[in-house]
Amino acid sequence: MIDTYEAHTQADFLLEGFLALETPEGFRAQLIEGEIVVTPPPNGDHEHCISEIVRQVYRRSLTDMDFSGHKGLTLEEVPGRPRDHVIPDGTFAPGDLSLYTGAAPWMPCAGVSMVLEVTLSRPDIDRETKRRCYARGRIPRYLLVDRDSSTVTLFSEPEDGDYRRHNLAPFGKPLTLPEPFGFDLETAGFL
Repeated sequence: MIDTYEAHTQADFLLEGFLALETPEGFRAQLIEGEIVVTPPPNGDHEHCISEIVRQVYRRSLTDMDFSGHKGLTLEEVPGRPRDHVIPDGTFAPGDLSLYTGAAPWMPCAGVSMVLEVTLSRPDIDRETKRRCYARGRIPRYLLVDRDSSTVTLFSEPEDGDYRRHNLAPFGKPLTLPEPFGFDLETAGFL
């Protein structure tokens, strides 16, 4: 008789447990750098910031963009940990790619132009951990709305697990979104 036992690592078991996890309605579960992170439903101010950005991108972007709120993305693995499974507050991709059409609940991040996060209950995850995840996934732009510091930061040029550049604007001042967006994001509506 042949032994069909397959060796499973701790990372394999963590990923299996994560994928089988059921959360209460409105909560989001993510697997970030080997940690399962569950976040509560966002408040109205959080959603208002997202709406302000989406409205401007649709109206002013040089490239027609598709938007997905809370789309599951799989990112590069950290050695010894399972592949990251993150859910940005927003994901933008050029409309001509039809990136979301037929996509699985957890899709690769190839083709994504920018991800968006608005700080919520654990801002350190958005500021540090997710920033590294998105850079490892080579997502070209990461837009962070930090409600605690009243700033908006655009991270760009991912390299070696982090972003090489960042441009910051306080709420009330515009922040340039380079091509394919090609406009100044107005942030006065975040105040």
